[in-house]
Amino acid sequence: MITKTGTEAPHGFAGLGTDLVLRASNVSVEYAGSRPTRAVRDVSLELRRGEVLGIVGESGCGKSTFAYALTRMLRPPARMTAGVVEYFSRDGESVDLATLDGDRLREFRWNKVSMVFQSAMNALNPVTSIGSQMDDIFRTHRPGMDKAARRARSGELLEMVGIDPRRLRSFPHELSGGMRQRVVIAMALVLEPEVVVMDEPTTALDVLVQREILDEIERLRAELGFSVIFITHDLALLLEISDRLAVMYAGQVIEYAPAEQVAASPLHPYTRGLLRSFPDLRGERREMHGIPGSPPDLRTTLAGCPFAPRCESVFDPCHQITPPLRAPAGAWPVACHLHDPRYAGGLPGGAEGSTSTAETAEEDRR
Repeated sequence: MITKTGTEAPHGFAGLGTDLVLRASNVSVEYAGSRPTRAVRDVSLELRRGEVLGIVGESGCGKSTFAYALTRMLRPPARMTAGVVEYFSRDGESVDLATLDGDRLREFRWNKVSMVFQSAMNALNPVTSIGSQMDDIFRTHRPGMDKAARRARSGELLEMVGIDPRRLRSFPHELSGGMRQRVVIAMALVLEPEVVVMDEPTTALDVLVQREILDEIERLRAELGFSVIFITHDLALLLEISDRLAVMYAGQVIEYAPAEQVAASPLHPYTRGLLRSFPDLRGERREMHGIPGSPPDLRTTLAGCPFAPRCESVFDPCHQITPPLRAPAGAWPVACHLHDPRYAGGLPGGAEGSTSTAETAEEDRR
């Protein structure tokens, strides 16, 4: 598939549109130390205009670190060791985010890409009013606006997320958890960015407030037209709101597909385990149980499939060969030997592979 900018899109998502706004190619991030932690390992993802891309996985799988790499917010000891992150303007011009620094980077952040951080209470300054914190954004990025215009726009933004503008005088501790989260979302939309990265924005909220926040995000996205990268550990939630989703484990993407296809038939055993770990937001009854074991230590060299020690479908190749992220015929990219025809004869229960040996060999040559 050829994108608008004339470059080949990874993973073969034909028919999903080509109007890219953000693309990460082979991104790796490491935390320095006596035993460096490879928190993100060769991750490639795309975001199209107006879509919601969900990123899901357990704590420690690299979701938030990847988000900070996308937005150039990594701080030592973290550093991006490989890969490229590109932003595409509406006319198709690309910008390599690694080339931005100083004023150019400051101009890019919040104008083009903004972020809703984990834990709204920690993201807000506890000793500064909501109005002052919003005013700081305008004074920094819109120095030509006068005080009255800044105040009026701040009130409009609060109204847009369902909060009384009089709350501009309030301090964070005077707001409920749901209201604080709405304020953080409003602050992320101050400069009308094209991309909003939301890092677990509903994790600490009760179910009813979570539902309200999700509905608010969907309404604002439809109204303002921005794209969303939504990060969470709750796969059931992402299936409700995402157009596509990426499942991360041990710093890698192990399944990457349209959300409705994952909902109907997840391919990776880890994805199925995540689905069984949370209740369905629509209230459908199903048996729930967690995934046994723990994620691997990312300071070590991982041999074979990183999920093998916890997998209910593990077989011989899983312990020795790392499965690549590839798309079986008629399916979507998944990093799992269960869908590789080269190992069909040794699959648990004599199951058949998803593609022919000839097709797999052709993929290897590509």
